[in-house]
Amino acid sequence: MHKHHSALGLAAALRPVEPVTLLRPHAARRAARFFVEKFPGKSLYAVKANPSPELLQILWESGVTHYDVASLGEVRLVANTLPEATLCFMHPVKAEEAIAEAYFTHGVKTFSLDTLDELEKIVRATKEATDLNLLVRLRVSSDHSKLSLAAKFGAEPMEVKALLQAARQASDALGICFHVGSQAMSPAAYADAMERVRESIVDAAVTVDIVDVGGGFPSTYPGMEPPPLETYFEVIHNTFEALPISYSAELWCEPGRALCAEYASVLVRVEKRRGAELYINDGAYGALFDAAHIGWRYPVKLLREPESDTKPMGFSFYGPTCDDLDHMAGPFELPADVQPGDYIEVGMLGAYGCAMRTGFNGFGVEDRVIVDDEPMASLYGGESREAARSNVVKL
Repeated sequence: MHKHHSALGLAAALRPVEPVTLLRPHAARRAARFFVEKFPGKSLYAVKANPSPELLQILWESGVTHYDVASLGEVRLVANTLPEATLCFMHPVKAEEAIAEAYFTHGVKTFSLDTLDELEKIVRATKEATDLNLLVRLRVSSDHSKLSLAAKFGAEPMEVKALLQAARQASDALGICFHVGSQAMSPAAYADAMERVRESIVDAAVTVDIVDVGGGFPSTYPGMEPPPLETYFEVIHNTFEALPISYSAELWCEPGRALCAEYASVLVRVEKRRGAELYINDGAYGALFDAAHIGWRYPVKLLREPESDTKPMGFSFYGPTCDDLDHMAGPFELPADVQPGDYIEVGMLGAYGCAMRTGFNGFGVEDRVIVDDEPMASLYGGESREAARSNVVKL
């Protein structure tokens, strides 16, 4: 893999024809150390956010030893890449064959579930194993998050008591988990969910060994500047300590976006301009899926020497395929004199962007280059983090 000192230098020197993924290993290491050192419990990396083997290795070397895997493919990937890692199969609906292979071949002992049917499936597939960690997933609100995860998974309140009591009988360690949604913009999301955990423990009258607050930890994007992550950690710690089982239980979390968003950006070239519309060589079927389909606004920067002093304006993007859906509405703020042949860096694409590329329409080939400069935004250091401190939410 090539290395270069900066995104700007790469664009100026190489003038690449295809999109280039810019990797910043130092940013992933910094994020991992932040969670390892500051989260008041154990951090499991949510592999779906970016399953790059290189990233998995960086996180492992930075102290992340547990991995949230959500498919048999992810189980195999992490097991092969990091043989000593601890894998937790946290998808609440799994094929019986996947459970069996995970347990007997790869040593997975931690599984989540949200129904009695899934519990019975896990018990059957593991041949009534006695060393299972079983985490019952509660359905909680996603009101504080930009992307909801409240519809598909999670036991309803009236189901939780019986499910916890049955899982207690089948498990070595019993846990409760939840997911507040992606890009949680307020620590209140976790405070509200932890109240559901407290109510469930009291109602079921069971001993709980693990409380897993899931993912949802945010990154910073234009118009989505969250409070500092320490604020989230403090709220989680305080609400966990208030639980009746905190003296003996473990606290877990499953960061995905927060660990890898700053790891990668994409360098694209402008192929055509039509008014406020820029035709670029990556798009909805590449790294910009979320920008197209859910209107996510990523930070952008015109890479030109000398730097443009033209007043910025809002642009939308069209990707390279023949599909009208290959459109990113934005607006993306760039200097008004952007022209074909210019290069733009689209930042914060280490989470989900790199994971969702396709080869549709013959596009999708891209080089990867390691760069030493800083990500376009950060919650872990520098001016971006200081600016975020002004957005602290008080509960």
